[in-house]
Amino acid sequence: MIAALDHVQLAAPEGSEDALRAYYTGVLGMTEIPKPPVLAARGGCWFGAGPVQLHLGIERDFRPAKKAHPGLRVTDIEAFAARLEERGAEVHWDDNLPGHRRFYSHDPVGNRLEFLEPAGRPPAVTARPASPA
Repeated sequence: MIAALDHVQLAAPEGSEDALRAYYTGVLGMTEIPKPPVLAARGGCWFGAGPVQLHLGIERDFRPAKKAHPGLRVTDIEAFAARLEERGAEVHWDDNLPGHRRFYSHDPVGNRLEFLEPAGRPPAVTARPASPA
């Protein structure tokens, strides 16, 4: 049985690791995950944020996919979009998914990324003391 999604792999061109690191850590705020030495020799880089992992692998004849993309759930989507724009990333809002706020952006090598948040999140529930009977 499938229990969880472990990671998403995206492709990138040779020599793009520095640009990827700048974007995924500096713009998105992810943390670089060290690759095992045998895999590090192939190039590319891995990034994580909480339980989410994105692996960027080197592909010789790289062409970014036009439609394929990971969908990344975020909190406070307006602030997250502003963070990307402040750091030079383009943000393209899309209102076509009912019940969600979402936008698309591209990493420095052209990979499409979707960022979404359920619309109308319920307020955080706080515990209330029991009322006397």
